[in-house]
Amino acid sequence: MPYEALYIFAGIATWSFGEYALHNWVGHLSKGRTEFSREHLAHHADSHYFSPTSKKVLTALVVIGLMTLGLGLAIGFLSALWCSLGFSVMYTAYELIHRRTHTHAPRGWYSRWARKHHFLHHYGSPKKNHGVTSPIWDVVFRTYEKPGLVRVPPKHAPAWLVDDDTGEVRTEYAADYEIARRRRRIPTAARQTSQRAA
Repeated sequence: MPYEALYIFAGIATWSFGEYALHNWVGHLSKGRTEFSREHLAHHADSHYFSPTSKKVLTALVVIGLMTLGLGLAIGFLSALWCSLGFSVMYTAYELIHRRTHTHAPRGWYSRWARKHHFLHHYGSPKKNHGVTSPIWDVVFRTYEKPGLVRVPPKHAPAWLVDDDTGEVRTEYAADYEIARRRRRIPTAARQTSQRAA
């Protein structure tokens, strides 16, 4: 295997870890103290919201530029360029996968897995499943949770998930999701009256 491929693979692996670290440690654990965290928490509050592409591109250019410079000094600039290429390609893939997870129906086993894994993070267990493209680092850091039936709040439900006529989950996704409707609370007095009557 040529050394270029090894450095590209190293860049891909670096993004994989970076995705987890950025999502969990910067996005969630910094609790709105950074710009990234505020943008990320806004996405959780409204899963139809995504940070503007211009912000992402600018941040990526700075991060990748600094990474290339640092690696260039450590391992040589040609090797650093190959590594940065792998990192950049995987970051771009992540952005596409993440957006499509929310906006497009699954088309195969991987996209079906990615949606369930990510939606459990959004709507059931925000301290779990921080990897969007892979569960590897969730397994390593013990933040992985296997999704069962994922309950999606109506205001967050993507268009591909909901039947327009019934407002319920489309039949083809009913084994994976349900719409999380609020259960009507029966006042305590009415509950006690109904129990006495029985």
